[in-house]
Amino acid sequence: MATSQPFETDPRAAIARRTPFFYGWAVVLAAGSTMFVRNAAATLTIAVFVFPMSEELGWSRTLIVGAAAAAGVVSMFVSPLAGWILQRYGARVLMASSVFLLGAVILSLRWTTNPISFYLLFGAGRLMFQAPLQIGASTAVAQWFVRLRGRSSSILGVSHSLGMGLFPLFAQLFMNASGGDWRMAWFWMGISVWVLALPLTLFVFVNKPEDVGLTPDGDVSPTRDGDDEPTKTAAEQEEQWTLKEAMRTPAMWTLAFVGGLVFFIHTGVNIHQAAFLRDHGISASIAASALTVMAGGTAVGSIFWGNLLDKLPVKLVYSLTAAWLGGMALLFLLVDTPTMAFAVALLFGIGLGGLLVVPPVAVAHYFGRSSLGAIRGATEPFVSGGQAIGAVGAGLIFDYTGSYEATFPTFTAAAIIAIVLLGVTRRPSKTTSST
Repeated sequence: MATSQPFETDPRAAIARRTPFFYGWAVVLAAGSTMFVRNAAATLTIAVFVFPMSEELGWSRTLIVGAAAAAGVVSMFVSPLAGWILQRYGARVLMASSVFLLGAVILSLRWTTNPISFYLLFGAGRLMFQAPLQIGASTAVAQWFVRLRGRSSSILGVSHSLGMGLFPLFAQLFMNASGGDWRMAWFWMGISVWVLALPLTLFVFVNKPEDVGLTPDGDVSPTRDGDDEPTKTAAEQEEQWTLKEAMRTPAMWTLAFVGGLVFFIHTGVNIHQAAFLRDHGISASIAASALTVMAGGTAVGSIFWGNLLDKLPVKLVYSLTAAWLGGMALLFLLVDTPTMAFAVALLFGIGLGGLLVVPPVAVAHYFGRSSLGAIRGATEPFVSGGQAIGAVGAGLIFDYTGSYEATFPTFTAAAIIAIVLLGVTRRPSKTTSST
């Protein structure tokens, strides 16, 4: 048939149709590799470099970590561009080019000599972390899966969690192997990004199942039997919205605002958690270990919330995720021992795992696959804004009150607002809106 011509000469199509498993899982692996390597530009990774760089270059620690904050603000404007590229050229182009650029700027940090070059290089890497790789990976998986979207998306969360825990270790090991040379550590980190993710994005990745003659989830529409209407697959039942159509619905803007609220909680706790624990008599080593425990909880949470998405309504799971984060934030006020620090970090990490899975799936669930990249690009600035406000807002509360005590009830209040907004939000329907 004419519709099969575009993929008949693509070698990936032949491979995709002959694998003993649904090829979408190979795409999940490729997308997961990008979620793993994006942690080369994570805040936990740069934390390993703060001391040696400040000692050798004479820079303040605030100046070094400021590169991540500056990139967070810029990403609010880059996200729509990433969404446009994703919609226009597909996830494969966006992700392969982003992985290549991420590796290039990270390894180039070997030669940085002044704050301007550092901000440009690390800032570019941080932009890849926050916008194209995050949007591209989750959108690609949502293209390949509908019925199993939650479960498949959870693998991305696990991949990110592994990278979050391992890349700081990689950085220290590269530094140790180079005799403490932080410059060579940056160089080998960049090479690692290329080795781990670039081949998969170039040679395995496929934008959507239709490109290789397959269907989402590997489902096949049942044939018509007499006058009986065949049951539609999950992908066929899903309404498809363009960006313009989605922008006219209250649901899109509500989901965008809710995303900002939950990531306000995420970043506000993450950035200030170690300092809060130190203020409460927890040692530096225990505070740092609590971050590792939290990363482990994130991996567990990704699987937990992802599987829940395939069994319960998306809006309910999103509300439960927000409630979990709001409740666990309050538990930090009870921390006064290492055991409590580990327990609360683990529980909060489980909630963070939901943020890696639930918001992207919710957008796909509400608006379908056809314009998902553009819609994600339009909603992602709210996430970046929430992260920036959470980081700065918690710091301001501490500066004005002398403690973090008021920050955690603020996070809980944000979670309650998110739950209320989700409760009044209805999934849009073209049929309803046209009648």
